Amino acid sequence: MENEYVEGKILLIDKPLQWTSFDAVKKIKNALRKKYQLMKIKVGHAGTLDPLASGLLIICTGKKTKIIESIQAQRKEYTGTIMLGGTTPSYDLETDIDVSFPTDHITESQMKQISESFLGDNDQMPPDFSAKKVDGQRAYDLARKGEKPELKTKRVQIYAFDIDVSDFPAVHFRIECSKGTYIRSIAHDFGKLLESGGHLIALKRTKIGDYSVDDALNVDDFYESL
Repeated sequence: MENEYVEGKILLIDKPLQWTSFDAVKKIKNALRKKYQLMKIKVGHAGTLDPLASGLLIICTGKKTKIIESIQAQRKEYTGTIMLGGTTPSYDLETDIDVSFPTDHITESQMKQISESFLGDNDQMPPDFSAKKVDGQRAYDLARKGEKPELKTKRVQIYAFDIDVSDFPAVHFRIECSKGTYIRSIAHDFGKLLESGGHLIALKRTKIGDYSVDDALNVDDFYESL
């Protein structure tokens, strides 16, 4: 079994809320080192999830770490919820609502039309509270100090954006998108295009390529499988 992990395995982990992706990698790595008395083993993840996002995190061990970039490049699927009527500096629940907006003018047909307008290529601006580097510093470090990071737009692709407005002003969604897409930015832009505000209140990554969260283990279950 030890050689399996050293030779390389792809692990599908269902990351819980509040954990960083690094937290999950560290726990998996420590578990493997302890179980098999390994001095060194390569462990890495294919695509970061924010602490406030849950769902599929692909972790590669040993020689499989060489294919991390090819996994990261695959199409992603997310489900979650956008709350209309307010914005936050982080575009999610990391920070409090800074501005409130009316929502009574918004219709179901408008929301459907706006969601469809995202399909195809988009020049997306990352959130100030993102891991993008600006002059050697993480954007979120600058934002948390009250500074405005100078970020640039990035071309992303949105393949599907399905919405359920039955809990309005909460809008549940399913999005399929390319590598590097910030769902928080979609939430923010969605609210803005509706002449209101929006921020992300829930997010789960459900697929990366053909890999599904339905086949993923939580970390405790992984421990028990060793």
